[in-house]
Order: sequence, then C-alpha cells, then structure tokens
Amino acid sequence: MTQVVIGENEAIESALRRFKRQVSQAGILADVRCRMYYETPQEKRKRKASAARRKNNFRRRG
Repeated sequence: MTQVVIGENEAIESALRRFKRQVSQAGILADVRCRMYYETPQEKRKRKASAARRKNNFRRRG
C-alpha cells in the first residue's frame, strides 16, 4: 500500500507529486488497466509475446 507522509510545512503539490511517483513505480495503475477487462489466456500469451519482441528488438538497436 502506497503512503505519503506530509511534512509540517510541506506543500500539498509536492506531496501529491511524491504520491504519483510512488504509484507509478509500484505499477498500480498498469495493474488496474490490465484487470479492467477480462483477458483470455490466448490474449495474455499474445500480449506477452509482442512485449518480448519489442523488448528484444529495442536491445538490438540500442
């Protein structure tokens, strides 16, 4: 669970920025997007395979 403790003289904007950073690093929003709709096992395999191809292709170029 992501928590942000706000300091005594800290602005709400900076605390919100820290919270957003923690949420994105934890991958919470990506997980929510994946679980928003049911994905069949075949779709999961296709998605993972295409991600692996993109990742592998990126490694070759970089």
